Amino acid sequence: MDLRQTLKLTQQLVMTPQLQQAIKLLQMSRLEMIETINEEMEINPALEETMEQEESAEPRDKDAELKEKVMDDITEDVSSMNASEKEIDWEQYLESYSSTEYTSTSYEREEAPSYENILKSRDTLADHLRWQMRVSHLNDRERSIADFIIGNIADDGYLKATVEEIVESTGAGVEEIESVLAVVQEFDPVGVAARDLNECLLKQAKYLGLEDSLVGDIIRYHLPDIEKRKLSLIAKEQKVSMDEVVAAVKVISEMEPRPGRDFSDETVQYITPDLYVYKMDGEYVIVQNDEGLPRLRISNYYRSILEKGVKKGDAKEYVQEKIRSALWLIKSIHQRQRTIYKVMESILKFQRDFFDRGVEHLKPLVLKDVAEDIGMHESTISRVTNNKYVHTSHGIFELKFFFNSGIGRQGEGDIASESVKEKIRHIVSGENPRKPLSDQAIVDLLKEAGINIARRTVTKYREMMGIASSSKRKKLF
Repeated sequence: MDLRQTLKLTQQLVMTPQLQQAIKLLQMSRLEMIETINEEMEINPALEETMEQEESAEPRDKDAELKEKVMDDITEDVSSMNASEKEIDWEQYLESYSSTEYTSTSYEREEAPSYENILKSRDTLADHLRWQMRVSHLNDRERSIADFIIGNIADDGYLKATVEEIVESTGAGVEEIESVLAVVQEFDPVGVAARDLNECLLKQAKYLGLEDSLVGDIIRYHLPDIEKRKLSLIAKEQKVSMDEVVAAVKVISEMEPRPGRDFSDETVQYITPDLYVYKMDGEYVIVQNDEGLPRLRISNYYRSILEKGVKKGDAKEYVQEKIRSALWLIKSIHQRQRTIYKVMESILKFQRDFFDRGVEHLKPLVLKDVAEDIGMHESTISRVTNNKYVHTSHGIFELKFFFNSGIGRQGEGDIASESVKEKIRHIVSGENPRKPLSDQAIVDLLKEAGINIARRTVTKYREMMGIASSSKRKKLF
């Protein structure tokens, strides 16, 4: 063993914080990016949002020239920072980056009530039930039991705790708990606090005065037969006509199997598209949605500090660091927008038939196709297409929607899997509801259209689209 010095030349990829930031921005959704920008503006005093008044103070063509010049300057400055450790003349840079001054105008806001006076949170199912409990005839001990019962009612309205569990937790007797539970089950909505579907529907039948009728008997003894569409068996065992069974089943089908549905916290999620595709004079135009995105610039205050002169030291280093960080963020956002535009442009070229004629004409497409077309890596395309949405004449779609595997066709090119799903959906929507098509029948119809697909694949696609089997799609009345 000996000790010696050697030289070794190696290459390795080092991801700078700036590059990491650019990659993170690329894969963020629109809302995540807006949140990130707002957070960055809070921690970086050199970064601020351009007001609309400032944007309208100068003509648009001059503003466009300024933006183009800024991006060129940013690119040059970034490359120079990476090339050497020389100090940047920030005063000169900001002088060329300064925007047009403007005069702000003040106005008086009309007096309006505070948000606390006009906003109200929606009552939950538990809130609604506890309000009824407080105005009921229950005593303090019974209210304590009722409160525990209400606390164990799920969002769908069903009681998830057993009587034994309630006894163990409250120390009350079984009869007392059953008595309080019966009171809670009389609360609105009808059928709440039921322990199963049978009990839930029976409570609703009682409310309608049908508990002792054919409706009640079918709920007690024949719910599985309804699901299997065995109406003739119900008529035979109940010794009634088929018309009576159909009428009773129709009443049951109009009942609410999830009484807590109206109070559930299932909020609708609205999608704001990142891109719009319009057809103008026979050609498609891609428009990026910049609404809601903060327009960033370097703070006038920090610009004025450097113009007045900052002594070398911590103060100047701090100002330069904040401005450098702001410039990188602005550059990363612009790079993100350009990349999304390029990807959408390539998708439009490959999927022109979809934009012309709809989902059934979607073509097979993989990430590699778009990556080679625009000269980027497949991982970049994957990041761009994730959580990015485009508005088309056929609806709003995630960019990932346009990438599909291919399924062979007789005498023609491959067809996209999404197109096959759309054809299955079209076939099912046009079937006779009293005689729904089986999966094998759908296979045969697709085969007539030149699409070779196995029955198990049809079943898989049907389940993915949330379409029930033929036995469950059958309409009885």
